Amino acid sequence: MSTRTWENLQIPAAGTYALDAAHTSIGFVVKHMMVSKVRGGFGDFAGTVTIAENPLESSAELTIRTESINTGVADRDGHLRGDDFLAVEKFPELTFRSTRVVGHSGDEFTLAGDLTIRDVTKPVELTVEYGGAGTNPWGQEVWGFSITTEIDREEFGLTWNQALETGGVLVGKKIKIEIEGEANPAA
Repeated sequence: MSTRTWENLQIPAAGTYALDAAHTSIGFVVKHMMVSKVRGGFGDFAGTVTIAENPLESSAELTIRTESINTGVADRDGHLRGDDFLAVEKFPELTFRSTRVVGHSGDEFTLAGDLTIRDVTKPVELTVEYGGAGTNPWGQEVWGFSITTEIDREEFGLTWNQALETGGVLVGKKIKIEIEGEANPAA
């Protein structure tokens, strides 16, 4: 792997890298009935990271096909694809476009950007943990990362809910987003 040393980190060389879909997962966690958590993810996505000469000027973009949502329960997935939530027919994609690297400490970076869901765009900050770089057994250069953030789904028009007889609501407002992945030099 073509790497360089920057602030005691071995980081990838400047260039554009594509997310490796076979080694990347995009997931989310949301409270259910105020007592447990439901996990799900998206299986169809594409994204790139452009590492700048000055890593603090790097950028990223991600496009997710909303229809690819999967929580492991067909009825729930159908509801999430419908108009109460993602309205996949009307809004087939959700996107993230970075605007700047806000800062970093060691291998952890804060990346600001614009998240668009249902044609509603809001600023978000992602915590990005750089996992390192290497070359796999087939000669492919890779580098890894973990990303987390939390959003209020209602800010993006995902307002459907149902009151519970015992108090509270069926679906929590806060959604934790978790991305684990690898990127390779873009072709």
